[in-house]
Amino acid sequence: MDTDFWLQRWQQGQTGFHQSRVMPLLQKHWPGLGLPAGSRVLVPLAGKSLDVAWLAQQGHAVLAVELSPIAVEQFFKDHGLHPEIQPTPEGTLYRAGPIEFLCGDIFNLTAATLARCTACYDRAALIALTPALRARYAHHVYGQLPAGCRTLLLTLDYPQAEMDGPPFSVPGAEIQALYGSRWHIEPLETRDVLAQEPKFAARGVSRMQTGVFRLTAA
Repeated sequence: MDTDFWLQRWQQGQTGFHQSRVMPLLQKHWPGLGLPAGSRVLVPLAGKSLDVAWLAQQGHAVLAVELSPIAVEQFFKDHGLHPEIQPTPEGTLYRAGPIEFLCGDIFNLTAATLARCTACYDRAALIALTPALRARYAHHVYGQLPAGCRTLLLTLDYPQAEMDGPPFSVPGAEIQALYGSRWHIEPLETRDVLAQEPKFAARGVSRMQTGVFRLTAA
């Protein structure tokens, strides 16, 4: 994983990917996962996303994973929370109530940690990774989540030749190739979003869609 790239983005304040509201597609489709109260939700490459707090408000225990200490500390500051902080072999763990942020590399998560997560919300992780890293990520993270784990996955699909990522284009065929051997994949929604993303249109992108998928581990 290109850790220096993402750390520099946070250090330089180049965080245009951060959303100033909870993702509407999360609010729309998350209830459909039918998770019991107290389910532990993994949020990989979380940044300082408002989605983390929203998931906790739904009664979940949340494990967010993020490389940048700047992002993690800003999250807790923005929400007026004062976390307990402790070093772990996987990274520095920040804990406040039902929210845990592990500041470290997603590839350092152990099988034991992943086995405790019965749900996953992936809005910005898969599309942030190069093709080679996407395969490694699917194997390491999704390959070690427990049977029955339910995931809400959001992707982007656009002509990759028209723009260098991140975010990268991950079409439905690649999702099937990455996850289809173990996960049951249900497409929930496809939405044209280029009109709402003028920065991508300005970079020459002619088409862009968001895809929403529900994945269930066998």
